[in-house]
Amino acid sequence: MARPVTLFTGQWADMSLEDIARKAASWGYEGIELPCWGDHFNVQDALTKDGYCQGRHELLAKYGLKCWAISNHLVGQAVCDIIDERHKLILPPHVWDDFKGGPEGVRERAIQEMKDTAKAAAKLGVKVVNGFTGSSIWHLLYSFPPVSDALIDAGYDDLAKRWNPILDVFRDNGIKFGLEVHPTEIAFDIYSAQRALDALNNRPEFGFNFDPSHLHWQFVDSVQFLRAFPNRIYHVHVKDAARTLDGKSGILGSHLNFGDARRGWDFRSPGRGQVDFEEIARELNRIGYDGPLSVEWEDPGMDREFGAEEAAAFVKRVLRFPAAGRMFDSAFAEGQGNA
Repeated sequence: MARPVTLFTGQWADMSLEDIARKAASWGYEGIELPCWGDHFNVQDALTKDGYCQGRHELLAKYGLKCWAISNHLVGQAVCDIIDERHKLILPPHVWDDFKGGPEGVRERAIQEMKDTAKAAAKLGVKVVNGFTGSSIWHLLYSFPPVSDALIDAGYDDLAKRWNPILDVFRDNGIKFGLEVHPTEIAFDIYSAQRALDALNNRPEFGFNFDPSHLHWQFVDSVQFLRAFPNRIYHVHVKDAARTLDGKSGILGSHLNFGDARRGWDFRSPGRGQVDFEEIARELNRIGYDGPLSVEWEDPGMDREFGAEEAAAFVKRVLRFPAAGRMFDSAFAEGQGNA
């Protein structure tokens, strides 16, 4: 199926997989992008319990759904991050492990879990794992106190040191890793994404989970991102955003939570923000992307079930038209008898 419309259920992990699968099917989705949290997909169960992966497929098939990708953003974040108490809230207990070994111990266990995620993906029969890398240099984003080039170089060296062994396991299992380009990651715009590729010697296991919402609020052109990396788009998240700058706030969020009307931007349900999905669809056609269009639904001003159902219809209508098979004016010469 070209460009199946799927629902990323990371934001629905408060529901059982069966409950959200039933709902997703009724809303018109064709598959689920499984997160490695909640009860939706457990990496260690996939590796150690007979029939676990088959059971996931059977549960989805019960509602006419399939799975083309899994995601492990939360553990991936801990691989390169400066670890603090926030990570305890998002990591599996065996990765946090009572902070054994301190920050480096957490990072080492996160590295092992990401290696295991590649193996679990292969066992499930999917080809893509989406996620985050974390970043040891995100806190250096603004250059004061002055930040030397050497400090930034060290951050990308850290990416290579920690992620190359993970990506070796991805390679050995035939799996691609799609980094969701995103603030707090080692890559958050076009220049930093290119630098991440360079740091990893452009190895083919590493590419991108394209999510235009994170680019939009930074004033980064989403279509230009696709044009910059046409062969590295391994997965697509459909998520919208809107900039609401009023002269009082900027794009850094003002230490205000999502949903606060004083913020300079926020996420919106697909089609209700400012992302130009029409041009994105055309560029996806140009680069030949035929993978999932996975709705990552976030909108603090809308009921999520209403929004998720509306989003499925929006994606099918706007993002899934076929590419042109021929030029529109190619018929002009038909029957003219020109040699």
